[in-house]
Amino acid sequence: MFKVLVSDPISDLGIQQLMDANDVTVDKKTGLSEDELIAIIGEYDGLLVRSQTTVTEKIIEAGSKLKVIGRAGVGVDNIKLDAATQRGVVVINAPDGNTITTCEHAFAMMMALARHIPQAYAKTIGGTWDRKSFLGVELRGKTLGVLGMGRIGSEVAKRAKAFGMSILAYDPFLTADRAEKLEVTLASVDDIVRNADFMTVHTPLTPETRHMIARPQFEVMKKGMRIVNCARGGVIDELALVEAIDSGIVAGAAFDVFEKEPPEADHPFLSHPKIIVTPHLGASTVEAQENVAIDVSEQVLNILRNEPFINAVNIPPVAPSVMNKLQPYFNLGERLGSFATQITDAAIREIHVEYAGDLSDVDTQPLTRYIVKGVLSRHFAGDVNIVNSMHLAKTRDVNVVVTKASKTKGFTNLITVTLKAEHDEERLVAGTLLQGYGERIVRVNKFPVDIAPEGHQLVISHNDKPGIIGLVGTLLGENNVNIASMQVGRKIVGGAAIMLLTVDKAVPQDVLVKLAGLPEINTAEEIVLL
Repeated sequence: MFKVLVSDPISDLGIQQLMDANDVTVDKKTGLSEDELIAIIGEYDGLLVRSQTTVTEKIIEAGSKLKVIGRAGVGVDNIKLDAATQRGVVVINAPDGNTITTCEHAFAMMMALARHIPQAYAKTIGGTWDRKSFLGVELRGKTLGVLGMGRIGSEVAKRAKAFGMSILAYDPFLTADRAEKLEVTLASVDDIVRNADFMTVHTPLTPETRHMIARPQFEVMKKGMRIVNCARGGVIDELALVEAIDSGIVAGAAFDVFEKEPPEADHPFLSHPKIIVTPHLGASTVEAQENVAIDVSEQVLNILRNEPFINAVNIPPVAPSVMNKLQPYFNLGERLGSFATQITDAAIREIHVEYAGDLSDVDTQPLTRYIVKGVLSRHFAGDVNIVNSMHLAKTRDVNVVVTKASKTKGFTNLITVTLKAEHDEERLVAGTLLQGYGERIVRVNKFPVDIAPEGHQLVISHNDKPGIIGLVGTLLGENNVNIASMQVGRKIVGGAAIMLLTVDKAVPQDVLVKLAGLPEINTAEEIVLL
């Protein structure tokens, strides 16, 4: 018999399949302190929590029989993932359980925004019958811009079509083929900003999406735009949004999320007559709470019975012999994936990984997960990990292909990551471990190089002419950017070349623009590998 402890309030319906299983005993003990949990966790094979229980390293260490920790929800900030991984405990969550709930909340916010429902309600119950002040707009015939076409964004787009709306969709992994299948029009952020009547956000918060809608976007935005954010606070610059509403650019906004939650009492959203707010209710329905518990219960049961499972958020146990061989390459693989995606402009269709040398003789699946995580992290940030990376790639129709070869062209082991993207764009990065030197990038596209994949790097595409290096060095020096190392790769004298520089700090955008404007330089990009 397996024993599972439920340490947070979860409905019986949500864990019914666990309770009905003839090989599982379920104990519900909520409100336990860390010490109380430590005292009893050693008897249990599984632990099921929501957000109240903090699963610390000490609790995991005391769980000598623990095989799985299930989080009935999405976030796992309350679970010490590193400790669970080290002890071989699988941690799972329920990323799909709140998809429809969050989608419906976003749509409800959009309709409330279009018809001024909260404002009209407040005035009516206050004793004023005022029909003239709340002239709304129809959704039919309007253009909706969807930023982020994952599970939730795709569901919102589906419902918007039923209301007679046209859909402009942006997602860094949205290809023309997938857009056609979803019956939406593939668009850039700029296209949406300039042409949509409504805009809804469904992206994770990453360095790339933080303030992706800010003053520069509001300056060119279609007048009368209405904005909905039920995704993550910080994707839209809150202060810039208030300015845009007050200046007449934006007609109104509806937010379920804030940059800081809960917001300060004097936050301008809370008193603005054209902004609707709710306290992060996207996943707050009876059905969603039950669905996430049902999803997690099913996976807990599968893990206990040693059956296939999904939605793990840490790496499952790997044979020690394989782990010893692969582990030195995990960081390199993730950074190769990250480097490759940062030099790729179009939507990625395929991630091709080639292992050559000794790595061709072992099961490289764990290493591939690190590489795919590196590719996706630019756009998914903390939402992607080494277990769900393959699943997330599949949901975005990104094909992952792995090939192996015994020959390495001079290296003991060689990992080559090739990204194939829209418009026949293809980017390649290869790396290896060199004894005495550690991780090295040895090829970028067609150019041989030799540089460590770390820190802030500049990738400069240029023509191989005398004086280019001096111009670059002078410009960076004038802008107080120190060069730590530099590599130049070329195929023929005087032809196309690439310059890789590691610098001590982030390079300001205006300096990148100046670099790209130097004679004989074609492009200048910053790559961040921290």
